[in-house]
Formats: sequence, C-alpha cells, structure tokens
Amino acid sequence: MSRIGRAPISVPAGVTVDVNTENEVIVTGPKGSLRQWVDPTCIKVAVENGHVVLSRNSDENQIKAKHGLYRALIANMVKGVVEGYSKSVTISGIGYKCAVQGNKIVLNIGYSHPVNIEIPRGLTATCPSATEIVISGIDKTAVGQFAADIKALKKVEPYHGYGIYYTNEPVRRKEIKKGKK
Repeated sequence: MSRIGRAPISVPAGVTVDVNTENEVIVTGPKGSLRQWVDPTCIKVAVENGHVVLSRNSDENQIKAKHGLYRALIANMVKGVVEGYSKSVTISGIGYKCAVQGNKIVLNIGYSHPVNIEIPRGLTATCPSATEIVISGIDKTAVGQFAADIKALKKVEPYHGYGIYYTNEPVRRKEIKKGKK
C-alpha cells in the first residue's frame, strides 16, 4: 500500500492553510485562494509547525485511499497558489488554427464552422502560435479538465496525425494502407 497520506505537506512562506468548522481546507497564497472539503468521518486535518498533517481513524482500504487522495489534493492546492499549473495543447492539420478572442477560444479544426469554447473562470488561455493553446491557472483539476475538453473536440487521426493532442503526448502513427499486389 502507498504511504502518501502519511507524508506531511510543508507550507511555504506567504501561504496560509486554515481548516474551518465544516472540515473545509482553505489554502491562500500569492496567486489566489482554493478550497477543498475533507470527509470528517475518516480523515482529520491539522496544521502543525508549518506543516499540514492528515490522519485517518482506521486502516480500511477505502479510508486509506481517501487518506492519500486528500493529501494529494491539498498538496496540489499548496503548489497551485504558489506556482500555478499549465497545460499545453497542440492542433495539427491542414488549415487547423486557434485564436483567443476575449473570453473564448476560436478553433478552426476542419468543420464547416469555427468552434467557440468559453474559457472557465479562474483559468487563462493563450495562443503563442496559431497551432498551440496554453491553459494556466491555480487549480490543477480545472486546468486538466479544460485541456481534456479541448482535446476531446477532435481526436487524433492515426494515419496523418491530424487532430488535437497534448504537446508532450506522443502520437501513435500507423503505416499507410496499401492495396493488393
């Protein structure tokens, strides 16, 4: 079993971590503030000596899983309010391009019409080139979900590599089909 939940989370300077009466963890830092509810029936959160410590009340497998989950979520919140997260998506295809216009991303990805996607609150999107979108924000799950939503608009075609994919993701290419001899 993993022992991730037992590792304390160090709180850097300039970051405050509070646990309110509803067992909600509030992390505030230079980039903003995030909230995460923690199940009070199995996990107890305490802030001690500049570290966040999570403890569980039994060794059942589901409670062990929640222990590691909540520890990872709180660690991601602490990193997010200090550094932030970003994810890059690449668009590949003939005539495919993207642009940010106000609070929307406009994608021309081979359909008869441009696809408009509204950028969620708390996230920023930029297009450093006509075929790349960089999504950034302090909430890791929101950044990842928005990048996945964009990627789901046009799956990568395996023969030419046309479609939308993460920039660091390898694209599996197939050999071009050949006729009978």
